Amino acid sequence: MKALTHGIATFFWVGHLRPAPGTWGSLAALPAGYALAYVAGFWGLVLATLTVFALGLWATAEETRGKAEHDPSEIVIDEVAGQWIALFPVVYGASMMGAELYRLWPGWVAAFVFFRLFDIWKPLLVGWADRRGDALGVMLDDVIAGVFAAVVVIALAGLAHGVLM
Repeated sequence: MKALTHGIATFFWVGHLRPAPGTWGSLAALPAGYALAYVAGFWGLVLATLTVFALGLWATAEETRGKAEHDPSEIVIDEVAGQWIALFPVVYGASMMGAELYRLWPGWVAAFVFFRLFDIWKPLLVGWADRRGDALGVMLDDVIAGVFAAVVVIALAGLAHGVLM
């Protein structure tokens, strides 16, 4: 059971890459998210994100049980969930417009950059969730960072397409 929870929490051991395991986890989430969106579409990515959140919450709780460190750096499943949330507007936009996912590459880059920014900076609710000191806080801070990044991606898309002028 320990190997299973560790594999999930570290997103198949990506969390052991150094330096900056959170960035590696976010980077690993990109091709996985692309593949999911390509095969299952927007709603498949949403379902996968909900599943990753639930599994990540369980695996993180198991991995941190009885330990002083509530958010070890090798746990990156939270980055996967947050990164996928940041990608929601990009994948939704591609599906609504009938565009190939790769054609929205600026949105993929923006989702990655802004998710990492909010995850590292931890403004407002992101920091509040991080300070919870439990498995839910570990997962929730990245979910909120993903939502913040998604909002920025939407705003940037609006600017790029002349909707927000």
